[in-house]
Order: sequence, then structure tokens, then C-alpha cells
Amino acid sequence: KRPEEALPVLEADLALNRRYWSHDEENILCSQGNIASCLADLGRHDESLVLKREVFARYKALHGVSHERTIVSGANFCISLQHQEFWDECKTLVRDQLLPA
Repeated sequence: KRPEEALPVLEADLALNRRYWSHDEENILCSQGNIASCLADLGRHDESLVLKREVFARYKALHGVSHERTIVSGANFCISLQHQEFWDECKTLVRDQLLPA
């Protein structure tokens, strides 16, 4: 893995998706999730967490809590919360949103 080289490529991909396929929110969310993962790989956990929170909120608004992509993005967000040791928020997320799904 070479996240320092991947990040500009992922950011360009997101920019292209927003410019030419702005109607395809799924694709944009996927691109944002990829950037969030890359940021985490670079040790930029605060930025990654903000982006993962946004992606999860958009999937939840778009599909509801029971949709597979919402659950996966919620699990990714929860893992990031654990890495940052935000235990209370992680427990609340799992208890209130992921388990009922």
C-alpha cells in the first residue's frame, strides 16, 4: 500500500464524479469512503473520522438504517471511533443504529 500516492488519485476521482456524475450519489459516497480509508492509512484519523461520519449519515438518509451499505459504512465508522477511543459514541452507534438494523 502507498496511501500517500493514492490520496491525490482518489481525490481526483471524487472531483470527476462530482463534476460529471453529480446525480450518482452512490458513486460519490463510495469515493468519499475510499478517501476516508486512505486518510486513516496516512494516520490522519481526525479527518477520516469526519468523512466517515458524513458518509454514514448520507447512506442512512438515502437508504435507511437497514440497508447493507448503511450498515457497512456504520461499521467502518464504528471501527474508526474505536481507534480514536471514542467508546461512548461507538457504543451508542452500535446499540441504537447498527444492532436494530
